[in-house]
Amino acid sequence: MQEAYKDDLRYEILGGKIVSMSPRPVINHNRIAGNIYRIFSSFLKGKPCEAFGDGVDLYLSKKDHFVPDGMVVCDKNKIRANYISGAPNLVVEVLSPSTTRNDRWYKKNVYETAGVAEYWIVDGANKTVEVYLLKDGKYCLDNVYSLLPDYLLEQMTGEQAVSFVTEFKCHLFDELEIRLEDIFDRVL
Repeated sequence: MQEAYKDDLRYEILGGKIVSMSPRPVINHNRIAGNIYRIFSSFLKGKPCEAFGDGVDLYLSKKDHFVPDGMVVCDKNKIRANYISGAPNLVVEVLSPSTTRNDRWYKKNVYETAGVAEYWIVDGANKTVEVYLLKDGKYCLDNVYSLLPDYLLEQMTGEQAVSFVTEFKCHLFDELEIRLEDIFDRVL
């Protein structure tokens, strides 16, 4: 199997074609991916599932080798020494300008076909998290969560502000409350 890093260049294999990844992630991208990893890693400590952060290869087929920004794997048999083999339970992709199309279309379709139960697309520029759930073999958009800037929150009525959702539960773990403030902590 090919590695996703060769000569310090990052690439993925999409549909059998080698595709260069964007340059090393920028600070906000790295912060978001790190924050999500910490949320899951802390929650899963001592539990059978395991969180993986950016840089871990995911082999879904001979033609599709990805490097997602985050994963949760509950089947220890999928964890190899240098990669994950088979569908994780949850995958997170943090959008980059050069990879948005792949994350929203090609990879989303491959994750769906492979059976990834929960897929998040995180947009750091807009501070949103799109959550897709696998139902009857197809992804359904469960919700889009947005962290609004303070100036917009201040313009809302009390009723509007209270009804605005700023935290949500991961569908894999009912007891895990995820706050948007934690995902986008220190994001500029």
